[in-house]
Formats: sequence, structure tokens, C-alpha cells
Amino acid sequence: MYKTLYRHVLTRIDPEVAHHWAFAGMRLSGRVPVAPQVLRRAFVQDDERLRTRVLGIDFPTPLGLAAGFDKNATGLTSLGHFGFSCVEVGTVTALPQPGNPKPRLHRLVADRAVVNRMGFNNDGAEVVAKRLRQFRAAPPAHPVVVGVNIGKSKVVDEADAAADYATSARLLAPYADYLVVNVSSPNTPGLRDLQAVEKLRPVLTAVREAADAAAHRRVPLLVKIAPDLSDEDVDAVADLAVETGLDGIVATNTTIGREGLRTPAAEVAAAGGGGLSGAPLKERSLAVLRRLSARTHGSLVLIGVGGIETAADVAERLEAGASLVQAYTAFIYEGPGWARRVLAELAASRTRRETDR
Repeated sequence: MYKTLYRHVLTRIDPEVAHHWAFAGMRLSGRVPVAPQVLRRAFVQDDERLRTRVLGIDFPTPLGLAAGFDKNATGLTSLGHFGFSCVEVGTVTALPQPGNPKPRLHRLVADRAVVNRMGFNNDGAEVVAKRLRQFRAAPPAHPVVVGVNIGKSKVVDEADAAADYATSARLLAPYADYLVVNVSSPNTPGLRDLQAVEKLRPVLTAVREAADAAAHRRVPLLVKIAPDLSDEDVDAVADLAVETGLDGIVATNTTIGREGLRTPAAEVAAAGGGGLSGAPLKERSLAVLRRLSARTHGSLVLIGVGGIETAADVAERLEAGASLVQAYTAFIYEGPGWARRVLAELAASRTRRETDR
């Protein structure tokens, strides 16, 4: 039913409008009496074979929703009813900002991909922190792990980036299960330059100090990197993460590459610049994950993101060194039952492997 709706209705609507409508419907459904119980029976795969403990946190499953879906922490409880053990809020910036001009979100249906140049549109760290504080004050019956992804405010100069990130960390860390420093979106000018280790080090140091001081605890801290880094730069970030005592790396963000797409070139050009997510990202994000795993020798938590569509994709990332995986684009294309289908197959495959031993 969802695929029919997507093909005949949602693809005829501006993707950003469709996202807002769908997300509003998800939030509304969670407020209807008995609806949460119905939704959880339909969409949540509760299976002890999938439980895992990472970053000192108990995750019901290894599958979370990547940053970008819930930018402002407005639907955490509802998203938990659709099969995700974790929701990464954001990207959140210290200052509220509208993002880039519209249209800024495009589907490449033939590639099961999305191009976005949203530009960190969000309500700002202070507003998002208030929502998270309210969420923590009245936790849902079925908790969801909350990560918070922070980025640089567009109007802030690169020289002031560390202080800008620290402001977000100070406001948000008390309510986050973990923090992710996003220096890899292609949609904020100059942001990816911060992946260079000499620029990244002061940012990570400032965020660590601000987060731990504000939360009065050691907040798990990760950095999210781009798939477009050279192998040598991937190694350099991995080495820096180990050196600075970072807890982990999220691999990877969207790509600026457009190679090997099935979508006609004219349609790709019409979609414009921005980050490409979805199936075409699969191989490179997996390669980066494997390189990070080999480089860090299991000393860091790795979260695999990019092109994950099936249980086999999830298993492949976990076998490549990831402790957790995240997805977004496949959820858009496959609909609300996607997470449960993937996790049910993953649990069954684990049982088959145990039986075969």
C-alpha cells in the first residue's frame, strides 16, 4: 500500500513537502489513544537476538534513524514506534537558521537515492535543548536512544567554529545519550574543510570540554565524516580520533559524487548540487567503514551509514566493524514497515547461523 501511495501520490509532491506531511502524520498517530500500542505491534521488532550494548547504552536493536529526518526533536516518541532503536536528532546549529533556498530536496527514483542541499535548517540549539529537556522530563513508556548531531552555524567564520560547536554542545549535551560532530555536510560552505586534522582537533577538544562540563558526565562523542575523503585523510581522522580519546566515528555522510547513476544525466543535473544519499553510496561508505575498522583495531565505536537497504546490508556493516547502523533514504522509499522487515530478517539470519554451527 505504501509503495502504491509513494508511486502515485508522494512522487508528485515536492519531496520536502511530502516529508513534512508524512512526519506530521507520524507524530499525530502517536497521540491517538491506543495508537502507540497498535503501531508498535505493527512496526517494532522486539527480539532479544538483536539487543546490543554500545557506548555504555543499551540499544534494543542495532538499527537507528540517521540525522536529517527529525532535525528539531519534534517526533522522538513517534519514531520509536516505527522500529528504530535510536534517533539521531539534527543537524542542530548554535544559531537558528532557515537553510538554503527551496527547492532543496530531490528524488532520483531510478537510483533509490535523494539529493539534498538543506543547509542545516533548524530551530537552533536553545530551542531544541528545551524540547529535549521536556522529553527527558516525561520519558515515553518505550524509550528511544537519542543522539544529537551538531554542526557549524552558517554565519560563523571558520576561525570561530570551535566556539560555535561548543555552544551547541553546552546546550544539548545534558539531554543527549551521545553527541556527533558533523563536519562533513556538503551544504554549508567551508564545513568540510574542518575535516582536516589541524582544524578538527580544536573543534573536538572544545566540544568535549563543553559537553562534559554541561552534562556533569562523560558524554559519548563521535565525529561524522564524508565518503569523499581520500584514504589518507580517512586514516588521519581515525588517528586523531584515537589520539583525542573520541568514542567513535560515523561513516559516512552524503557524497558530492554523481558517478555510475542510472538516472538520466539531464535529470541529475536538474536536481542540482548537494549531498547524494541512498543506494549509490553503499560501496564507498562500506569501504570507508572497513578502512576505519582496520586502522583503529576495534578501539572506536563505528556507526555505518549510507546505502543500507536490506538485512544483508546491515549484517555486512556489522561484520565490517560497525557496532550500529543508521538509515534514512531506504525508509523514505520503503515506508513505515521497512525497519521491522529488515530487523526480522536479521534476527532470523542470526538464528540460522547459530543452527549451522
